[in-house]
Amino acid sequence: QVQLVESGGGLVQPGGSLRLSCAASGTISSIDTMGWYRQAPGKQRELVATIGLGYSTNYADPVKGRFTVSRDNAKKTVYLQMNTLKSEDTALYYCYYRKLSTRVDYWGKGTLVTVSS
Repeated sequence: QVQLVESGGGLVQPGGSLRLSCAASGTISSIDTMGWYRQAPGKQRELVATIGLGYSTNYADPVKGRFTVSRDNAKKTVYLQMNTLKSEDTALYYCYYRKLSTRVDYWGKGTLVTVSS
């Protein structure tokens, strides 16, 4: 079993930055995929960024060049550095973990990011 707890959300002005963190507990492997999804009001949950084996990364087109996903396997933590934030980045951001051995997905409860002046 894996538990995920996000932190770092909040209110930020357009053009500002935020750093999200997600601490995992349970049996974690460096080969498993971790990352972030988001869900804006009235929209479906969508991929933001993931980081997997060998620290390979994958980003959704809207965040490329602005967001950076990273992980610290010793701390069992994944991060999302968000720069040049836009109003359309406003959403509930969910931490994600996929255990490759079982293909089971785990989700955090989410942290709210609001980009507004």
